[in-house]
Amino acid sequence: MLYNLRMTPPPAKNDEGMIRRRRRIVVVGPTGSGKTTLARQLSQLLDVPHVELDALNWEADWVTAPTNVFRQRVQEALERDSWIADGNYSVVRDLVWPRAAVLVWLDYPLRMVIWRLLYRTLQRTVRKEELWNGNRERFFVQFFSRESLFLWMFRTYWRRRRTYPIVLKQPEHSHLEVV
Repeated sequence: MLYNLRMTPPPAKNDEGMIRRRRRIVVVGPTGSGKTTLARQLSQLLDVPHVELDALNWEADWVTAPTNVFRQRVQEALERDSWIADGNYSVVRDLVWPRAAVLVWLDYPLRMVIWRLLYRTLQRTVRKEELWNGNRERFFVQFFSRESLFLWMFRTYWRRRRTYPIVLKQPEHSHLEVV
């Protein structure tokens, strides 16, 4: 369970690798659900590096990194013994999930996700908060364009709720402790 992650359990059959793997956590969930916030908090609590997949994916001017570049960045970031990663990128799932020991799925009701995304987006646009590589969310884009995170959230929310339970039942993910 999540509350046990800070504690170091005694090695089972001298399996020190298992102890290290328990400190490899991936946080997934809908856009705006609080993945990065939780991952940062866990990173500080457990004193392990935070790997924000968005930061590895987005170039300046909201250009996505080429897939091979993104995958290389993720692979390098996950070479450490311990980390907390957050994000839903299926293009790197085969790199992240097999190395993780714990998957935290923020499976919140739609109304909560909408509220969180609205609050976060308003804060970021008013404060002109820099995210990655000089990128900032812009009010018009977020509320009145086809590039809106709200549209993205509506497009992906139900799909992930349907597919994650199926994907998590696959044998290659049976090692994950899902919280």
